[in-house]
Amino acid sequence: MAEQTEKTIDETPISPIERRDSLEKHLQMRPDAKDLKERHILLDTNAAPALQSTQQELERQRATDSLKKGLEKRPERDELVERMDFVISVEIEEEPVELILDPASPGNILPDSTAAPSLQGQQRELERHMRSDSLEQKLQQRPKPEELIREGILEADEDPTK
Repeated sequence: MAEQTEKTIDETPISPIERRDSLEKHLQMRPDAKDLKERHILLDTNAAPALQSTQQELERQRATDSLKKGLEKRPERDELVERMDFVISVEIEEEPVELILDPASPGNILPDSTAAPSLQGQQRELERHMRSDSLEQKLQQRPKPEELIREGILEADEDPTK
């Protein structure tokens, strides 16, 4: 096998002019430092190469410390569940309206759900659509002002459509 490798290697000498031209061609095609930094090949830093790894480790440690502080300040799950507001947006007579569902009860930031975390977003969306559909259905079933005037609940001068 070593004999095959030796036979396929071109050992003809390269002239200095060809070598220089090849080198110039490759140097012209070389990406600039900005491109290498964008591709994360070179570090985007002004520190000396001997200090770059230390600088990178310090930045990573600072990010870790910041994350730990944020997690320590984060409220507990039960507290978030108590603070959540259920606000839905519906269109009443083609005008967008935001409605707060059950304003007497405190809202929740985290839902009190037993669903898998990956499904909770879809569960919330489904619940929101169900509430919205229910509210829209109830709004469509409520009596029109004309019916209320006919039944004597409203006076003719109290007609909200005029």
